[in-house]
Amino acid sequence: MPENPTDIHIQVDTRYLPEQSSPDENHYVFAYQILIENRGPLAAQLLNRHWIITDAEGRVQEVRGPGVVGEQPRLAPGERFQYSSGTVLPTPVGSMHGNYEWISEEGTNFLTPIPPFRLAVATIFH
Repeated sequence: MPENPTDIHIQVDTRYLPEQSSPDENHYVFAYQILIENRGPLAAQLLNRHWIITDAEGRVQEVRGPGVVGEQPRLAPGERFQYSSGTVLPTPVGSMHGNYEWISEEGTNFLTPIPPFRLAVATIFH
């Protein structure tokens, strides 16, 4: 399947949620916010997601499914879609990457890679 012929851009922001985490029980909760922007000339609809989540000990979880947060947004040229989600790790550090599967208005399926991003408990240095 071709990659990103319609110029879809992905931006990710992450944060650790200490109020939902239990470090003593190896339970670390992270939120991430995704901004998807169609900078290309064609409309496209997001069909599926595929995430690869890796913790600090190298354990991998894969998540596949239709759309994101219950939606399969269609983005016209210049449009954006933003959503928030989260994941739980057994370690204070990890990473995520993956891809979104799309269909363009011309009927072509393609993938947009989501580059790796870090999930980490913030450490304060004095």
